[in-house]
Amino acid sequence: MKVKFKAKNIIVMLLVLYAGYIFVNQQITIRNIKKQISNKNLEEQRVKQKSIKLQEEVNMSTSSMYIEKLAREKLGFIKQGETPVINTKN
Repeated sequence: MKVKFKAKNIIVMLLVLYAGYIFVNQQITIRNIKKQISNKNLEEQRVKQKSIKLQEEVNMSTSSMYIEKLAREKLGFIKQGETPVINTKN
């Protein structure tokens, strides 16, 4: 009779340990998934901000002021009567 009692206790103990292992493993998996979700949300926010910035640039690119600014910065154009300034510290 004692042999059955001991075997029964061992089986119950093994089942409890297995259930504990499964629980801990699931908690680790859930934590990892939450971390991935958080990272993806941050990436989504960065992409949205970049998209807004690019959309503003597209909207601004059609204005004559933007075209003039680009011509001055990239091509070195100056208006009549202006004195060009050369920056040599770059």
